[in-house]
Amino acid sequence: MDEVPGSVGTSASFSLRLGQTIFSSASLLFMSLGVEFYSYTAFCYLVTIMGLVIPWSFTLALVDGYSVLVKCPLRQPGILLIIVLGDWVLSILTLAAASSTVGVVDVLLKSDTSYHPMKFCSRYQISAAMAFLSWFLSFGSFLFNLWLLPTL
Repeated sequence: MDEVPGSVGTSASFSLRLGQTIFSSASLLFMSLGVEFYSYTAFCYLVTIMGLVIPWSFTLALVDGYSVLVKCPLRQPGILLIIVLGDWVLSILTLAAASSTVGVVDVLLKSDTSYHPMKFCSRYQISAAMAFLSWFLSFGSFLFNLWLLPTL
């Protein structure tokens, strides 16, 4: 059986999961630094989704790290299917959260009111950028594992 780089149980997958965890945590941190994030539904949605992505990615990073250490990749079709579905759903939700956050930030930046200081908007922009990076890694994990699924 060929080993797909980036599939569950490889060091590349460990790196992808660790990156997802780091970028999701950074997105959550930058969004939470803003005092007014709860005033907008898109920002609350991003916080909720990042709260789901962080434990998912961290748990799978632990699984990948263990698989790399014992040199026994995870190759059970049922478990891999659950991981593929979880990655797919979370990547779609992460993309939706990041896109909606960018939309709200754009509206805030173009509004004429001085209700939101520029420092909050820059934090929200950084949070959205981190969410997009997390989505990119999550979608990569999904594609690598989807590629492996038919070979089992």
